[in-house]
Amino acid sequence: MDRYTELRSYALVAAHGSFAAAALVEGVTPVVMGRRLSALEDRLGIKLIHRSTRGLTLTELGESYLENAKALLRTFDELDASVSQNESTVRGHLMVSAPAGFGRRHVAPHAPEFQARFPDLNLSFNLTDNVIDLVREGYDMSIRIGEVLDPNYVAIKLFSNRRVVCGAPHYFAARGYPKTLEDLADHNCLAFNLQGGQHRGWTFQRDGKPVAIKVAGNLYCNDSELLFDWTKRGLGLSWRSIWEIQSELESGELVTVLDDFALPGYDIQGVYPQQHYLPAKVRFFIAFLKEVYNRPDYWNGV
Repeated sequence: MDRYTELRSYALVAAHGSFAAAALVEGVTPVVMGRRLSALEDRLGIKLIHRSTRGLTLTELGESYLENAKALLRTFDELDASVSQNESTVRGHLMVSAPAGFGRRHVAPHAPEFQARFPDLNLSFNLTDNVIDLVREGYDMSIRIGEVLDPNYVAIKLFSNRRVVCGAPHYFAARGYPKTLEDLADHNCLAFNLQGGQHRGWTFQRDGKPVAIKVAGNLYCNDSELLFDWTKRGLGLSWRSIWEIQSELESGELVTVLDDFALPGYDIQGVYPQQHYLPAKVRFFIAFLKEVYNRPDYWNGV
């Protein structure tokens, strides 16, 4: 077994907290991940992880070894990237994180077309609305909606997007239309609970500056699709991305309000950690998605 595989397996187990979760990412069985860790510990002659019925915990030596291991893995990846800048050498395993709803509709479905171009490359997707620490959890890149503030990441715009307040016509017929941000206090706003995010409220722009508005309603959840369904049923207003509601806007099933306050630049972005050399697999996948999203009429009716 090569040392890179041992180090990578150790980093994945440490990041995900279990052999099963790390094995799922790596595409092997938990038994294989366990054997890799045991081989690493045997070679080093130290215990890196305590195993118990309550889970896995890193030893003190394991913690310090992990930081060095992650740095070395990044160096390996950057070295490969420095000589892998053409399509003929794109191979290996590309691990991508994406928001759940967006990933199901606009990332994972394009995997077969991308793999047809690069048949030696395997793809793994983690579709979650949680913000993933790409370096800590071993992902090559992510798709994110909105601004990326972390200076340790590079963000490449894939397509323009805004977030707007919307509702069903029959909701507005019964409750009226909000004209100002303060009017939202008089409306039933369907929002994510603490587990789903948006704890800071809905974000708008007023007088050229961003402003967060706390909203309230009688229905909360952590599932984007459920909020979307409630909105279409006329149960309240929601704060949605244009990419989500394009079809419903065209059909008249949903109507936007407070458009003058919509925050610009809530774009769809490809994000990856700062590094000396960008791996070809990341570069080509970002270019591919950008090509797909900018095809004529792609967003119409989706």
